[in-house]
Amino acid sequence: MVDIFDSSLDNIEVEISDNKVSKGEEINLTNLDPTLNNLVIGVGWTLNAFDADSLDLDISCFMLDKDNLTRENEDFVFYNNLEGCDGAVVHNGDSLIGAGDGDDESLSIDLNGIPFDIMTVMFVFSIYRGEEKNQTMESVKNPYIRLINASNSQELIRYELVEDAQNCTDTAMFAASLTRMGPKWHFNALGDSASGGLSKVANDYGIIIQAS
Repeated sequence: MVDIFDSSLDNIEVEISDNKVSKGEEINLTNLDPTLNNLVIGVGWTLNAFDADSLDLDISCFMLDKDNLTRENEDFVFYNNLEGCDGAVVHNGDSLIGAGDGDDESLSIDLNGIPFDIMTVMFVFSIYRGEEKNQTMESVKNPYIRLINASNSQELIRYELVEDAQNCTDTAMFAASLTRMGPKWHFNALGDSASGGLSKVANDYGIIIQAS
């Protein structure tokens, strides 16, 4: 099991000039770092101080089988269910405003602890009560998702979704995924709109939740 990170990884200082990826890229994590097992998925965005009603962006993930479906409710890890796969996937807490430096939210993942029938871990950005507040991903400033080797705090991949968000009129977005290829895992930079928001995504993956 991966230990829950108490901090937002603010103190990690790495060079990121050569590890940025773009929409559609796929990275073989084993080739990138053969020692990688425990990792952190960190996400962040910029708070717009001029917004009357601050935007609350959330990161969630779905553990999917070969049929692209969840096996049980616990395969949906988000702000109301912080742990899945017996602790192999842990959400490290909800940030309501995206203020301050460093990652606003993060998930800790033990790749060796993910059951073999899980083929994909899908990461989804969503805006809490986005439809109610008339907020879409277009309103999100400077969103990014990054992958960090938890054993040495090295940032391996950073995907900045600025242009992808600007072109998204939905309240949710498929940010990235981890896919299992035999014994190896691959990182996929997606940046695709998720029509219908988080509740529709969850429903498509076999889970029913109330729209928010």
